[in-house]
Amino acid sequence: MRARKIALVGTVATAFLLTGCGGTIDGTPVAEKDKIGSGDDYQKLLGECNTVADEDIAKTVGGTSIDHTFYGAICRWDIGSPSGNVKVTFNWFETGSLDVERKALEKLKYGIKDISVQGRKAIQETRPGDGDSCGVTAGAPDIGIIGWWVQYPPGSAHGDPCAAATKLMELSLDLSR
Repeated sequence: MRARKIALVGTVATAFLLTGCGGTIDGTPVAEKDKIGSGDDYQKLLGECNTVADEDIAKTVGGTSIDHTFYGAICRWDIGSPSGNVKVTFNWFETGSLDVERKALEKLKYGIKDISVQGRKAIQETRPGDGDSCGVTAGAPDIGIIGWWVQYPPGSAHGDPCAAATKLMELSLDLSR
């Protein structure tokens, strides 16, 4: 009797699986590799790191040489200058907003100042007690937010990091270039 119950349960389970998983999907199957396209598609992904030319980044922060240190959603450069190694960071968050950025900065207790860059609302951000660095975040030309951060060597003789970050943002938003 026990063997019959096991066999019956097995038969019912098999029938359930066979009828429950059946179905037809309309369309034409396409191999995965055909959907991706050419390798050129991926070379365009990091184009946002080139929104401002290297020589313009170096010139803006008073540098004489530039070295890319990271490309991705956040782009980083080390700029050689008479005051030492200047760190410059650019970010582009396609789903970001100034409101979300402001809330995060408030939690970090950063100094926040409302500014306008190329006619766009923007915020200038500074770390507490750090006069050697500054960032500017604004709405991106198409979607999300972009930001620049300039960090001079601590205690060195250098220009205004907020002015440099603002200039880099101006260069990014200058659609006439």
